[in-house]
Amino acid sequence: MIVKKIEGYVFVLPAVLFMIILIGYPLVYNVVLSFQDVDLSNLAGDRNAVGLDNYRELMNRDAFGLSVWNTLVYTVGSVFFQMVIGFLLALYFSMKFRFAGYLRGIMMISWLIPLTVTALLFRFMMGSSEGIFNQMLMSVGIIDSAIPWLSSPEVALWSIIIANIWVGIPFNMLLLSTGLSSLPEDVFESASLDGANGFQKLVHITLPMLKPVILIVMMLGFIYTFKVFDLVFVMTGGGPLNSTEVLSTLAYRLSFNEFNFSLGAAAANVLFLILLVVSLVYLWIMQKDEGGDKI
Repeated sequence: MIVKKIEGYVFVLPAVLFMIILIGYPLVYNVVLSFQDVDLSNLAGDRNAVGLDNYRELMNRDAFGLSVWNTLVYTVGSVFFQMVIGFLLALYFSMKFRFAGYLRGIMMISWLIPLTVTALLFRFMMGSSEGIFNQMLMSVGIIDSAIPWLSSPEVALWSIIIANIWVGIPFNMLLLSTGLSSLPEDVFESASLDGANGFQKLVHITLPMLKPVILIVMMLGFIYTFKVFDLVFVMTGGGPLNSTEVLSTLAYRLSFNEFNFSLGAAAANVLFLILLVVSLVYLWIMQKDEGGDKI
């Protein structure tokens, strides 16, 4: 019995070492760095402990509050439309019709393309009056003049949200389609015999039974979207006038543009703490639904 336990630990050891070296150590180092005063002048020298001074300075900056707000708007807007459109497409493709599998596979292309490439594509399509977005809207008479998608502070953030929605729809559709395919058919057949229409079956059967899958998809979508960096950095770089500055780009700018590494670490830790709270809330909801003990 003891030998089997030792064998189990041996098999798990590589994964544990991987987590400690590549994930655990950077997290701990980043936390320690946020409580020190480290910039380019003393990067290799003595480091003074400053307590919570970096967090106070970070919160007193106008860009911090704006970046938190932009991150929340970007995340909620993206996840909402990705969920709604992804769910509608999942319902559509759950119907057994010809070429459904091929169309579903084609739609996965937007999710498989590297995010940096997607950001460059949308930058070209939105970055000028001759871009395809403006040309298409003007050709059908929806707009009379070109929209400054990436150069207007009022529009730039929503332009990035549109790009991210296009990326995330296939991911949501795929997971929700898997959940829909696992629902028992006899429940729907019984509801049909009782006279329930399609909308009633959707509201009273499909959505309640699909709730665990929906929560998982929303949780993964929130985490993946909240920590966005490459899409924003390539499309706008946080501009114009910090209108698309998010927590990840703020941490990058503080660390590698202003070379205030401790302040950048503090911004990254705020991002981590928010995602940690969201994860704990998700676990609490899941355990509550399963009738387990609260964490």
